Amino acid sequence: MRSIAPSISLTTNLNLIFYRRKREGKMLEKKAIFVVVDGMGDRVVKDGKTTLQLAKKPILDELATEGCTGLMYTLGPGIIPGSDTAHLALFGYDPEIYYKGRGPFEALGVGFELREGDVAFRCNFATVDDKFRVIDRRAGRLKDEGPVLASSLQDLTIDGVKVIFISSTEHRGTLILRGNGLSPDISDTDPHSPQKIPPLESKPLKKTPEAEKTARIVNKFVKKSWEILHSHPLNKEREKQGKFPANVVLTRGAGIYTKVDSLKDRYGIKSCCIAGSALYKGVARYVGMDILKVEGATGRIDTNIEAKANAAIDALKKYDFVFVHIKGTDNASHDGNLEGKLFMIEKVNRLAEILKDKTENQDVVISVTADHSTPICIKRHSSDPVPVLLYAKDLRKDKVTSFDEVSVASGCLGCISGIGLNRIIMDLMGCSHMVGS
Repeated sequence: MRSIAPSISLTTNLNLIFYRRKREGKMLEKKAIFVVVDGMGDRVVKDGKTTLQLAKKPILDELATEGCTGLMYTLGPGIIPGSDTAHLALFGYDPEIYYKGRGPFEALGVGFELREGDVAFRCNFATVDDKFRVIDRRAGRLKDEGPVLASSLQDLTIDGVKVIFISSTEHRGTLILRGNGLSPDISDTDPHSPQKIPPLESKPLKKTPEAEKTARIVNKFVKKSWEILHSHPLNKEREKQGKFPANVVLTRGAGIYTKVDSLKDRYGIKSCCIAGSALYKGVARYVGMDILKVEGATGRIDTNIEAKANAAIDALKKYDFVFVHIKGTDNASHDGNLEGKLFMIEKVNRLAEILKDKTENQDVVISVTADHSTPICIKRHSSDPVPVLLYAKDLRKDKVTSFDEVSVASGCLGCISGIGLNRIIMDLMGCSHMVGS
């Protein structure tokens, strides 16, 4: 990954003192609610229009009319953002410096306390046949069986390394290796699609003792998971019911955990996260945000959008920066579901209505954007830029009257990066700093 913007160090002792003095001196000018609508950006889907141009979203259009807008290449023009790297950038952390693999974010997202040097992985419960050929990477998408199966994979030690496995949601889980001499430089055991030849073997990506050791341990764990799971009573019952047995664990996205300076360290602000999916909670925890539990925040199309909005308003009593993540738009996009995406955008419009109404007499900047585009026509992430709006009482206003990918191209924010958007928000809050004198 190439650098998308020059990184200005915010972690020197001098800068840390500067930020803390600003907060101690009560110089915070605004609080912020930062709404990221996952995969909201799109290409033309119908009648020459994008999903946002088709959607009924009067409040989002009103915020765009009364605020300022622009386009954002989260990681830079032509670069397809992953959800993890995109959110790092949106929080102001250059992925080229801070991205160490997705696994640690998944582990942090399920509430696990990582230590320096832990190597973590994203995992799937999957179905393989007796020749280790992958039949289904998601074992038919488990519902509530994950924790039961995960309980049989506890208290494992392989080659002197502690092995920790935690169920997440549905078929998902996370694996943590804790010990000396480990490396994230290994390949996935997950083939990412069913294949005729069994690929369930991790290999070192670098010729180092650490990578060779880690790959060996992962391979032993995958084999051990099959030995335990294929005869598990729950899987025997699933087979009787004609369902896929979740008889192996596949690993991917190896990453090593290293502690970073938090948003509080950088800016002296208190921040929190409202999200339904583990990944986004994990990235938020990585940069020091508190994770708020909200009833009905599912990370799916059925998420309780009003509960999220009200939780964000309530969080302003305690926090300076409130991050709200909406996942359903991305799910609909990956499924090629236009009606589902339109429905989610209308739900986001309702969220915007609550936020606008309930912050009317407060000095709060509301930002709405996406982490990346997920065009329905291709059902995957793309490098297409996403729309951005900023709304607060004293902002410059442009001539944009619709919140969509085409209209905001003429907005006064211009074309910015994810790190650039973060810096703009921090400045609007009054907790940024001047470069030079």
